[in-house]
Amino acid sequence: MFDQLTERLSRTLDGLRGRGRITEDNVAEALREARIALLEADVALPVVKSFIEAVKVKALGAEVQGSLTPGQAFIGILHAELVQLMGGAGHSFRLRAQPPVVLLLAGLQGAGKTTTAAKLARLLQERDKKRVLLASTDVRRPAAMLQLERLAGQIGAQYFPAESSTAPAAIARAALERARSGVFDVLIVDTAGRLHVDAELMAEVRDIDAAVGAAERLFVVDAMAGQDAVNAARAFGAALALTGIILTKADGDARGGAALSVRQITGQPIVFMGVGEKTEALEPFDAERMASRILGMGDVVSLVEQVHRQVDHDEAQRLAQKVVKGKGFDMLDLRSQLEQLQKMGGVGALIDKLPGAAVKKGAVSADQGDRQVRRQIAIINSMTRRERRNPGIIDGSRRRRIAAGSGVQVQDVNRLLKQFLEMQRVMKSMKGGRLRALMGALKGGMPPGFPGR
Repeated sequence: MFDQLTERLSRTLDGLRGRGRITEDNVAEALREARIALLEADVALPVVKSFIEAVKVKALGAEVQGSLTPGQAFIGILHAELVQLMGGAGHSFRLRAQPPVVLLLAGLQGAGKTTTAAKLARLLQERDKKRVLLASTDVRRPAAMLQLERLAGQIGAQYFPAESSTAPAAIARAALERARSGVFDVLIVDTAGRLHVDAELMAEVRDIDAAVGAAERLFVVDAMAGQDAVNAARAFGAALALTGIILTKADGDARGGAALSVRQITGQPIVFMGVGEKTEALEPFDAERMASRILGMGDVVSLVEQVHRQVDHDEAQRLAQKVVKGKGFDMLDLRSQLEQLQKMGGVGALIDKLPGAAVKKGAVSADQGDRQVRRQIAIINSMTRRERRNPGIIDGSRRRRIAAGSGVQVQDVNRLLKQFLEMQRVMKSMKGGRLRALMGALKGGMPPGFPGR
């Protein structure tokens, strides 16, 4: 998300970095490019106008004129205004109400409400240790009820079964009674959506809200929906007292500007962002970090948190112990590391959080990187167990067989073996004190000096 906006703004800002002075002409040129970038990214025109005016007022003020590095000061202003545009800093999602706390999800059909309900339940269970009950009131689409029931089973949450012939508000009311009697901490209510906004849909979602007295009414919006998202946000904002926004499909190849517009129109903060199809792919939204990513500054803090959350520390310790004992690094270990990279969202998910300068310097292609990882895992899977344990026995005929079995060329197998030998050499060089220090850090979670330690 925001890829096009990031690329365009980065080019504009490159022209300002290192400027000895900022003039009104410099600012006008930069703001003209920023305006075009925002409009191309699908940001609503009124939002663009107010944003550009706010930046202009500050950019021509003493804050920039008196700075020793005016170009950097202008970038700082742009960053601060983007943060404000996305809701400001400090918004966090807390369940303060008396349990069971009711979370109501509303939005158009196809926005991803049902999947988001499961993602949110998983996050609350794992992060906040809450007992969660899921309920679907989408009686028009029975498959939605079945989908949520299956997702609940996958994440270990309870599901409230109901007949599709029952009125949506009655289902919600019965689910709330079940949540109370079952001593659940949270009830998540998934509602029906339409391809368009209509009076019947708005009346239904208001009835459901009245039946359960939701503590949080979250508008779920597809980041790729364009201006339709703006119209839907306006309609749902008028029908419900929304408390927050959840962006879905934020990992897609989208302009993403509608997300900025929705925040302005509803007046409510973006609280979560869906970054993939899996149930763990839901992240708390941080306006400051997202503004940094849009301006090509990266988000290293989120990257560190993601590594800490998703990397298998037991597996890392096992590998470290193995190398310390001199048992060596084999293809099974390499496959394990590649699978951990996939678990974190692949190369693309990591690149998205790296500063733009680092990405340009490495000339890394996310798509190429992800394809390469999948190809390497396929090659290793085509080896026999003996070959994985002892790659040194892989001769020419074995290489041809492995290539045929994994659907690649022999040179791809050769390339992987060469890379493996280099990694094996590095592992051998880490024996001793350096690796023991690494293992000590793993036992303690994060090494000293990392954010949050």
